[in-house]
Amino acid sequence: MEKIKAKLLGKNEIQRSIVRLAYEIIEKNSNLESMVLIGIRTRGEYLAQRLHKLIKKYAGISLPLGTLDVTFYRDDFRTNLGSPKVGASNILFEIDGKTVILIDDVLYTGRTIRAAMDEIFTYGRPSSIQLGVLVDRGHRELPI
Repeated sequence: MEKIKAKLLGKNEIQRSIVRLAYEIIEKNSNLESMVLIGIRTRGEYLAQRLHKLIKKYAGISLPLGTLDVTFYRDDFRTNLGSPKVGASNILFEIDGKTVILIDDVLYTGRTIRAAMDEIFTYGRPSSIQLGVLVDRGHRELPI
């Protein structure tokens, strides 16, 4: 088992960052009624659930909440060895004309977000797509 080399955020820092992200989503979007939250499986899904609860608490609105599994939309799908773990996407609401907030835990190369955007457009045409991430590591390989 590999040892953890560095701890980036502790429990309290993570909670504070999630609360701040919820407030930023509320403050940036004047029309919350036209927003939807979509978490990217798997860790983005859990983060989206937490943000959903916080937005409901602070803004008094329950946004539509969905999940997206981007496995088959990734450009490295065929290069990975072994069988991929695939889950179902769960978007049971219209996204046409909506502001979609894609939620993930870490933004790194941009490839997961690109795959998520490709899949989002199979569900409809949102008016805009925003990203909500806990950690941005930089090192983009794509212009995201």
